[in-house]
Amino acid sequence: MGKLRLAVRTARALAATTFWYGLWWCGHGLLFLAARRRLRWRRWIMQRWCRALCRALAVRVDVIGLPPPAGSLLVSNHLSYVDVLVLGASVDAAFLSKAEVADWPLIGRLARDFDTLFLVRERRRDLPAMNQQIATTLERGVGVVLFPEGTSHRGDRVHEFRPSLLAPAAEGGLRVWAACLSYRTLDGDPPASTHVCWWGDAPFGPHARHLLQLAGIEARVEFLAEPHVDPDRKALAERLRTAIEARFQPIP
Repeated sequence: MGKLRLAVRTARALAATTFWYGLWWCGHGLLFLAARRRLRWRRWIMQRWCRALCRALAVRVDVIGLPPPAGSLLVSNHLSYVDVLVLGASVDAAFLSKAEVADWPLIGRLARDFDTLFLVRERRRDLPAMNQQIATTLERGVGVVLFPEGTSHRGDRVHEFRPSLLAPAAEGGLRVWAACLSYRTLDGDPPASTHVCWWGDAPFGPHARHLLQLAGIEARVEFLAEPHVDPDRKALAERLRTAIEARFQPIP
């Protein structure tokens, strides 16, 4: 049964990607001289594509609360590559990702075409330029999603938030919204902490194959009601982490 699920879900995911990416290209060409409309078209496609992929991969998303307004800065705990699909299905935003994703076959091309911001985490000298990209993206009216933990984890707790990328929000007095993510697998399946959460040295390919063979995934995203504002980026990071941690339940 697992191998059948793998084959069917892979085919469905590829079909969904082909359809929505092709549709995006059509609109991208027709709106070549209308930058703002082309941007709205790209964001609209991204959201529907994420929803289609969640359905294709048997990810049922339970949304608690209301997503932040368009053009907002949103932070979340980070558990898996599935986080992008779950959040992307609910919010209109660009994502910040580690730089190596840009070179991944197919995924890297899709990420580049859909406004992903890439950061080399080990090069601190790149942070000012990245902060400027975040500020510019927000000024264009495009929301940005950050994972301040810096990497995904097994879901035992909410790890320390790195404050460096919150500098534009702190210095500009921007409101920062928060979301709390969690996952469960169905009865009889391996635990979400190993088969949905992606962490440690687990290679992407084998992990993705195991994930696609699960009977189903229950994803829960809770959008916290109140945004946070603080001129001190370290204090802002801690306030956001504390707020998310208060709503987080460890992943089994």
